[in-house]
Amino acid sequence: MTVPGSAPTPPDPFAPARLGPLTLRNRVIKSATFEGVTPEGLVTDELIAYHRRPAAGGVGMTTVAYCAVSPEGRTGRHQIWMRPEAVPGLRRLTDAVHREGAAVSAQIGHAGPVADARSNRLPALAPGRFLSPLGMRMTRAATVEDIARVTRAHATAARIAVESGFDAVEMHFGHNYLASSFLSRRLNHRDDAYGGSLANRARVALGIARAVRDEVGDTIAVTAKLNMDDGVPGGFWLDESLRVARRLQEEGTVDALELTAGSSLLNPMYLFRGEAPLSEFAAVFPRPIRLGIRLAGGRFLHAYPYEEAFLLPLACQFRAALSLPLILLGGITRRATVEQAMAEGFEYVAMARALLREPDLVNRMVEDRDVRSLCIHCNKCMPTIYTGTHCPLVGPLAGPSAPPLTGDGARSLPDAS
Repeated sequence: MTVPGSAPTPPDPFAPARLGPLTLRNRVIKSATFEGVTPEGLVTDELIAYHRRPAAGGVGMTTVAYCAVSPEGRTGRHQIWMRPEAVPGLRRLTDAVHREGAAVSAQIGHAGPVADARSNRLPALAPGRFLSPLGMRMTRAATVEDIARVTRAHATAARIAVESGFDAVEMHFGHNYLASSFLSRRLNHRDDAYGGSLANRARVALGIARAVRDEVGDTIAVTAKLNMDDGVPGGFWLDESLRVARRLQEEGTVDALELTAGSSLLNPMYLFRGEAPLSEFAAVFPRPIRLGIRLAGGRFLHAYPYEEAFLLPLACQFRAALSLPLILLGGITRRATVEQAMAEGFEYVAMARALLREPDLVNRMVEDRDVRSLCIHCNKCMPTIYTGTHCPLVGPLAGPSAPPLTGDGARSLPDAS
């Protein structure tokens, strides 16, 4: 009950909540973190296990990352891309998550200049032509025809997500992936209808959102992951991001925005905060590259101090300006922080690293108000994307408090004794 003149009572983060046409069992979302367990670009038992653990552990929804909309849109050739051949495995995954009582979202997008052209054996698309530090190849400037094709591919990917049993799709408009790279003045120097003014630079993102919404309607929830700040000089920043968010709100193409930051192309640690695991990254590469990472990796992987809810100050400016439901991401490891997000007016929170360490953290938060995550923000999970993303402090797909798995998700789990 709200007393006249008083602030409204924040919602219970662990009670059911609406997300567009979808009802989640609570307001905690497992955010997208690349799983690294799809060597053939198709669903594996390991991928099912990866998402079944946080589902059994209490999240309202888990997000499958990263489902590319086209072959050149993958960050590497081992990623899933949304095509008919992927549907049977994706259906097996969504069924497994649903059996645990959680919803499941597919993060769809096009990696653009973040794609590894050497791995994909296809040029990486970008607003213009420049050397990508990830694939060490020149990007290819996207033509108007490319943009139309990629936009249609997002709609097709969303339709495949519906056919595969997903409850939601999350469009990737962050981290200098394709749509995000068009938003950035630093990366987008075009002089056509897709460059220059913010209205032009936002055409790709807004067009994709319209195409996806037109394709799926209210069949499933539609969200977008939007950068508030690229974390690089001359990049996309708060003032312009707010204007794009308002357009998405006005056009009614998204049911919620997940607010993020950083550039996978230029400054990835700006999102993660905490330690920069240079030695661990170097160890997974061949010797010549390993030496280069040890000597110069600090210029790319900057270390930022970790703070609980580190994106909250930026995100609160969006909350003050928008009525659209918002998902708070970044350094959420305690029940008190989840409740603070609700008190600040956020409808949902998203967690990632803490759930790698403890997949059942949400259930434990419900049972014990004082429980705290064991995640120490060392970021040594980041280099494990090449061998199966996991917290190295507890081992691949294992953990001292992880809930047991049964059925088809458990067949390929390693011995955790």
